[in-house]
Amino acid sequence: MWAVVTPDRFHRIAVVGAGAIGTFYGARLALAGSEVHFFVHSGLAPMRTRGITLREGEREWRLPPERTAVHGATAEIGPVDVALVTLKTTANDQLAALLPPLLGPKTAILTLQNGLGADELLASLFGAGRIVGGLAFIAAVREAPGEIRIYTPGHVTLGEFGRPAGSRVHELVALFQRAGVVCQPVDNLDEARWRKLLWNIPYNGLTITAGGLTTDRILDSPEWEREVRALIDEIVVAAGRFGYVIPADFVVEQFAHTRRMGAYRPSSLTDYLAGREVEVEAIWGEPLRRAQAAGAAMPHLERLYAELKRLTAGRKADLSTNR
Repeated sequence: MWAVVTPDRFHRIAVVGAGAIGTFYGARLALAGSEVHFFVHSGLAPMRTRGITLREGEREWRLPPERTAVHGATAEIGPVDVALVTLKTTANDQLAALLPPLLGPKTAILTLQNGLGADELLASLFGAGRIVGGLAFIAAVREAPGEIRIYTPGHVTLGEFGRPAGSRVHELVALFQRAGVVCQPVDNLDEARWRKLLWNIPYNGLTITAGGLTTDRILDSPEWEREVRALIDEIVVAAGRFGYVIPADFVVEQFAHTRRMGAYRPSSLTDYLAGREVEVEAIWGEPLRRAQAAGAAMPHLERLYAELKRLTAGRKADLSTNR
């Protein structure tokens, strides 16, 4: 169990999207003493009855029902210190309606979402000064409402939107650390997002286009591993167009990290196999458009994006597909 230490500034937290990511981090924060409220679109009754269970290998942690505050509407929660957005980006058109009931004068909006574009959208809706961006390097799946299986706990990085990390980010980092989450600040949020794309673009995409292969089988295939490397090379070049240098040892570690994960199904593959909408624009479309606008040639990403659009055409977003 983690020590109960809760900074007053960020005591009351709303998790908007109780999928794998939101439920995991929300439960960790609640177990460490924060007052955490979960906005839940589906699975409300099971979470109220059973609470939350986190499983990693043979270890298990439970947040009992009496400490699991779940709500079917954000208006039931009211203003909080931190609104933690963990919806998939395919549901971002809902944020203009979901977030206002949670906002007080000093509420921070912390988005743990994939790809590019979410920070800018939230800033345009609620003001740049509220926005903190985060990246969750984690392998976890929601096996049932409130039941999360963790394959790799990984770490979180947090940064201010459009400026270096200040006291607010450092306090949020400390909040996550006290909850047992490995967390660190970054001074350039956009650079950090390009680094995460180094994993998300090839593995979330190729596991779909390869016919549902897990990440271990992608790397076991010389053909698919070559495609992974080609996509990574393009992302490194594109990031460089914005002044972001991704070192070779970081690339090497991404391969090692992925091999350690074993037979893992990325979230995009899980959504695809379930017939749900996939985050095509945030993970592949927006990075491609920005890279090409900066003069980077991206033939492998261009083909992958086109194939993913073809395979996922006609699917609709659903708030129950939160991360």
